[in-house]
Amino acid sequence: MERREINLEDVFNTYSNFKESSLHGRYIRYTDIENLLVRLSSTFDVETIGHSNNEIPIRTVKIGKGSIKVLAWSQMHGNESTTTKAIFDVLNAFRDLGHSVEIKSILEKITLVIIPMLNPDGAEAYTRVNANDIDLNRDAKDLSQVESRVLRETLNQFQPDYCFNLHDQRTIFGAGSHAVPATISFLTPSMDAERSIQPARIKSMKLIASIAAALKVHLKEGIGRYDDAYNANCTGDTFQGLSIPTVLFEAGHYPLDYNREETRKFIAFAILAGLNAIASKSYVNMEYDEYFKIPENEKRFYDVILRNASIKDEINDVAIQFKEILHDGKIVFEPVIAKIESNLREFGHREIDCKNAKVTNAEKEELFENVIVDKIAIKNEILIINYENN
Repeated sequence: MERREINLEDVFNTYSNFKESSLHGRYIRYTDIENLLVRLSSTFDVETIGHSNNEIPIRTVKIGKGSIKVLAWSQMHGNESTTTKAIFDVLNAFRDLGHSVEIKSILEKITLVIIPMLNPDGAEAYTRVNANDIDLNRDAKDLSQVESRVLRETLNQFQPDYCFNLHDQRTIFGAGSHAVPATISFLTPSMDAERSIQPARIKSMKLIASIAAALKVHLKEGIGRYDDAYNANCTGDTFQGLSIPTVLFEAGHYPLDYNREETRKFIAFAILAGLNAIASKSYVNMEYDEYFKIPENEKRFYDVILRNASIKDEINDVAIQFKEILHDGKIVFEPVIAKIESNLREFGHREIDCKNAKVTNAEKEELFENVIVDKIAIKNEILIINYENN
């Protein structure tokens, strides 16, 4: 029986075959990926390129044999793990589908170097910063941290033609001004304060437009674009300034998906779509101004909004934002009252109409801003506020 060729659409539609099931949820540490890297070393070139401040290895996975070089890195911010999960899904697809049309072309035309976890200390502590309390994505100019230097040395040695900078974004962002959460956002960083549109930026704009077009087949809404204000300390701006087309991927919120298991699927597909566009050079035919047609991210969401709540004899809306806390090796989503005011213009990922009823906490105490509220009382009904019910 002749084997049917598999394309990227088939990969998306059979994603469960390639999803790395050992990685789940938001708390992904080096110990969670170490055995995976050992396993992958039988297929790909896995190398230790340095160590973090706390002496945790920083490793690369190198795949492909092509002349076009792509450098990708994830978990520069330790608490941004969705793209790390997606990377291992992508690596599984490369391992198992080397015979498929697009995958085979990518492996033949591209050499891809991936740093799955640049900030393992931050990943262990579930913080944005590293062990020295430094944001690595604001250290591209000073290179004060060992992790920043490891990335820059890798860039200098590998000399990539393209860079993929992989991040997570908060649930507060919407794709445009409507009630659509930004599930995936992109950015082509600026090269200078004037936000000049030079050849390297044009390449990354066209590439993003190509990825977005492929994504829209599966994610019709929820694709956003970040503001491109220049910051000389940011890695993406710095690398773009070196005339290396650089694309930021931002994994965001998908409805009812606080563990970002759905979002990782879209990120994995976006990475593959980007690599395929580079290998096939199909992105070259895109108009770069298609990039600017992607809705710009706006801070438009809270996790929960209680509408028309009677508080202190006034009718107000109550905005609740989940704060991510590492507790006993698990991420707890702690609901905190962020704002109380009339007629909030933002949207809630979950909205509850209190219909002018009296609303208190479970102990019948008044609600205040900046207070944790895991249960509320609407008249005599107790309502649990957590991400699983959201």
